Formats: sequence, structure tokens, C-alpha cells
Amino acid sequence: MPVTFSDIITACNSEENFLQIFQNAFSQVDQPLLQEHRIILTACYRNPGLSPTLKGDTPEFLAQSWLQKYCYSFENRISRRISQPPRTVADPIVDTIIKARLTGLTEKHLEQIKYAHRLSMSAENIQGLLLEEFLAEQLADYGWYCCWGEVIRHVDFCHIDGSLLQVKNRSNSENSSSSRVRINQSIEKWHRVDAKTGLYKWSYFNEKYNTNRFSEENFILFVQKVLLANPSALALEANNPWQSLSQSSD
Repeated sequence: MPVTFSDIITACNSEENFLQIFQNAFSQVDQPLLQEHRIILTACYRNPGLSPTLKGDTPEFLAQSWLQKYCYSFENRISRRISQPPRTVADPIVDTIIKARLTGLTEKHLEQIKYAHRLSMSAENIQGLLLEEFLAEQLADYGWYCCWGEVIRHVDFCHIDGSLLQVKNRSNSENSSSSRVRINQSIEKWHRVDAKTGLYKWSYFNEKYNTNRFSEENFILFVQKVLLANPSALALEANNPWQSLSQSSD
């Protein structure tokens, strides 16, 4: 029968015994149990309801699967990954609807609108990943570790003091089901922008840590830096008519 996180937690009589299982499993693949691993795994142990839904034939295999998931996500974070273009085909009826309302549009206009929309959707798909990596860089100085690869459910960052943080881009983003999970501590929740007012919420971190490093201006600079260094972070379809406006050579 496959082993789950809950099985390992139940079988361990202490936090240290739980962490030792992971340390031993990591050593089998020549990987150390880093501070960030320890912090996130400790949060899982203390809040079993947040444990990932991984399974393995043995506790060691499960632990190594957890490590692989974490490492893969970190190594393929948005500043380094090659994003894939949309795999769906546009529905022609959309062009018909737009043309019926704006009768002066040409076929070229409709083609540009279609691909501008698809490009915008691709940008929206990586928006959260850009925010996650920006916060990972900024919050690291204040004791927070990013939970790359969703290696703990409903939590994006774990703190060295055991605090948990969930971040979202907008206040109207899809709500997490964390409120329905039984955990032993609350999860701090933060969103970048209020969807109703358009006001940014960076002051939450600035006031908490007496700094001004968290701002929309700095986030914009980060986004520009990432896309300049790695244009492939935003996928461009080969036949996108806007592609000729790109300054990159990809």
C-alpha cells in the first residue's frame, strides 16, 4: 500500500524523527536537508492538513519525490523557464461576434485582436509566477522561504518562526480551500492589488519590516529584468502578427 505524508507523520513520535526520515532519504541521492526544506517540512508536520498529496512505495521514495518536486519548480522558476504557447485553437465565432459589433474591422484587424488576446492570456498565466519569484527574493531577508512546487498545500511561504503566508495577485483571485482544512495555526493572506479599488497592498510588508523595498515600481523593474534576460518566459506563437515588434532575437 502506498505511503502518504499522513502515514509518516502518524508513525513518527517527534518532529525530529520526522525530519530525520527526510534527511536520510535526501542523503541517498546526495542532497542535504537544507534550512528551507526543514522549515517547510516542519510546517507540514505541525499542520498535517497542509501536507501535499504525494504517495510513495516507501517513506524514502515519498521523501525523494517531495525533494524532486521542490527542486524542479525552483530550477524552472519563471526567470529561467521556457513557457509554452496556448495549446487551444481559437474559436472563429469570436471574430464573427466582434465583426458584427464593429463592422468596419478588416480580417487583418480581427487577426491582430485574436493574437493580442492570446498573448495577453499568456502574460496573465505567468503573472503569479513573477510575483512569487519577486517576493521570494525580497522576503528571504526577513526569514521567509518560498514553497516551490506546492510542496505544502495552500501556503506559498513559510517563516523560520513557523508563520505561514499565502499570496495572491488580486483580491478577487480564486479563493483557496485552506479555510476548509483543519490546521493548527492561521495562514496570513496577502494580495498585491485590490480588484475593486486598484490600490496596491505593498504597505503590508513595508510597515511590517520598516522598509520601502516592496513597491509596484520595484515589481515592474523585476518583471522587466526577467523578460529582458529570459524572453522565453512569455511564450509567443510562431504566427503571432505582433512578434515582429519584439526586440529579442528569439
